[in-house]
Amino acid sequence: MTSGNETDGGTASAGLSTDSILARMDRIPVWTLPRSYLAIIGIGYFFTFFDIADIGYTMPAIAKQFRLTGSEALFVALAVGLVGYAVGSIVIGGISDRLGRYRVLIATLTITAIGSFLDATATGVVTLTIWRFVTGIGVGADLNLVSTYIGELAPARRRGRISTLTFLVGILGQAVTPFVALALVPNFSYGWRLMFVLGGLIATIGVVARFKLPESPRWLALHGRLDEADKVVRQMEQGAARRGIPLAEPQITEVSAEHHTFPYRALFARPYGTRLGVLVAMWFFWYIGNYAFLGDAASLLSAHGTSIADSILFLGIGAVGYPVGAIIMAVIADRVERRLLIFGSTIVWLAGMILIGSMASNAILTLGSFLASLALGLYLQVAYTYTAELFPTRARSSGFSLSDGIGHGGGAVGALLLPTVIGATSFFIGFLGIGITGLIAGLIALLGPRTSGRRLEDVSH
Repeated sequence: MTSGNETDGGTASAGLSTDSILARMDRIPVWTLPRSYLAIIGIGYFFTFFDIADIGYTMPAIAKQFRLTGSEALFVALAVGLVGYAVGSIVIGGISDRLGRYRVLIATLTITAIGSFLDATATGVVTLTIWRFVTGIGVGADLNLVSTYIGELAPARRRGRISTLTFLVGILGQAVTPFVALALVPNFSYGWRLMFVLGGLIATIGVVARFKLPESPRWLALHGRLDEADKVVRQMEQGAARRGIPLAEPQITEVSAEHHTFPYRALFARPYGTRLGVLVAMWFFWYIGNYAFLGDAASLLSAHGTSIADSILFLGIGAVGYPVGAIIMAVIADRVERRLLIFGSTIVWLAGMILIGSMASNAILTLGSFLASLALGLYLQVAYTYTAELFPTRARSSGFSLSDGIGHGGGAVGALLLPTVIGATSFFIGFLGIGITGLIAGLIALLGPRTSGRRLEDVSH
């Protein structure tokens, strides 16, 4: 065992130890840092989901202007962005375990802002491909780090709720994107460029706002920067005092040596190797349908007789389900075990895909879109929270990035495969298929460990 008083660098003030700082954090029952921090993180989430959605809505216009074939459009819209997403998540996510969350959070959103502005300048398929790759790098890394960062700051019994409330700000990005696209894309030849410029502006606002955020005290403490960690924890304790929240005496538990020195290869050994396998499979199957729906739905509906404007409208009305799902999850996230919540979300997803695939009427199509969006609002943040919880602080970002980054291979498979399946069979079979892959993701999640309400250090053992 390693003593909590040992540090990786510098001399800490007398009485400070890694174990005492973690214990002081874990006794705080609610979020006591400024609530503006949650809104600041939410702005980054907003851009992430705006960007994930906007390419699907702009691609029909881009394909027409650049005279792209269906396969070229899919390659640029989804495959390239997803490759960048995986690269950014895995490479930059791993860097944050070494350099800290704060600095890398600034860098990732800066990359996404630059990428989005460059997307708007594309002059053809080559430049658009390059810029979508750059944007994907930033988006993938940022989504990884936001979930890791919030999980490390939030109290154990409110971790699910706080993560979901932050996510609620972000998921509005997917809810409003179709309406912004409806106003811009069908009405202006350069409307798709304005979509990317708007995304870049949102990301820039997020970058500036993030300079106010503190470093994760868990990361600081476990890297020997105890005075800095103590400063953040004192801010949390003072926030509790101002709100009249009594704090119990810290229950100090010794942190295992594993947390002080955690080689990357240990992620592939027990228990983390098993967890990594479950999470990679869960995300792979989920992203098959996720990206097929977000990237292909507007184009596929248009190809089956619905105008671009109407297809965006149907999906846009249904997108109200995103914030509704997030609100529901904010209420129940810490009351029900997260594995069960993930599974329940995938049942809603399957129902939505069946209704969309039926194309029985405009009303049914809109209802299916609502259920699909509701499922995404329910699933995503609880699954992100769950993924970040299963790894130790020393390797939390690395574990998340491998799970989510490799899992995104499923997104490329789904986005490229769905049009082929529909062409070979039927519209209904194609959407039923991505509904079933989502349900499989929920079943896989049931294989993971329990996390709700538990200290991160307890879950990571």
